[in-house]
Amino acid sequence: MMIPAAPLGQAKGQAVPGTVEWEGAVNAWHVAGDVFRMGRREWLTESGWRQVHRRGIRTVIDLRNEAEIRRRETDPPVRAGALAGFDVVLAPTDDPDNREFRELCVPYLNDPACYADNARLFPHLLARVFKAVAAAEGGVVIHCSAGRDRSGMIAAMLQDLAGDSDEAIVSGYQRSMRGINEHLRHAAVPHPHERFLPENVLVPLLESRGKSLLQFVRSLNTADYLFRHGVTTPELAAILGKLGR
Repeated sequence: MMIPAAPLGQAKGQAVPGTVEWEGAVNAWHVAGDVFRMGRREWLTESGWRQVHRRGIRTVIDLRNEAEIRRRETDPPVRAGALAGFDVVLAPTDDPDNREFRELCVPYLNDPACYADNARLFPHLLARVFKAVAAAEGGVVIHCSAGRDRSGMIAAMLQDLAGDSDEAIVSGYQRSMRGINEHLRHAAVPHPHERFLPENVLVPLLESRGKSLLQFVRSLNTADYLFRHGVTTPELAAILGKLGR
């Protein structure tokens, strides 16, 4: 099935579907129901955190490994009190010290073509993410570093559970590709591996990675995968409830 690449742009003043406007947030999107995704949480301003709280979100699930979690000089100052209303759950999706993972996903998980290997190597870690969604208080925002691939893998699985169409699942990932690419255009801290991509380079990647994403999620059977790796029927029901299903 051919999935069209995400639109090249939006008319002036026209919002991209799923856009979330929280001050400072990078690559923030609505997944479904009370579940959202974004890039690293340290980009949010204090005002942004208040907006997140007003939206009913009380749980932040961080998919990064512990060594990645740090503030940068360019991150906005946020007082501890502004974060007091949130439960932050660390739930990495991979083990960067795993030799096979390092060989297959170079230099890190940055392409949906690697998602199946991630799911094969670390089913216990992915199950833990979904258990965290099931146990979450209030709404949930899931984030990694860029808000593209680790959060994209989990978002695609959540959309699969929610019964979203092929087009909706692929579009969600392609929006995140565009979102972080736009951030890279003016990023205060240069990325060690990635740079802003012009349209003629980006569009073929949108198409190829969209196809890989769809192949991953439709061959996985998310509900069956989660059951096989310890997610219970009540937990799945709780996840569907968060997704508004």
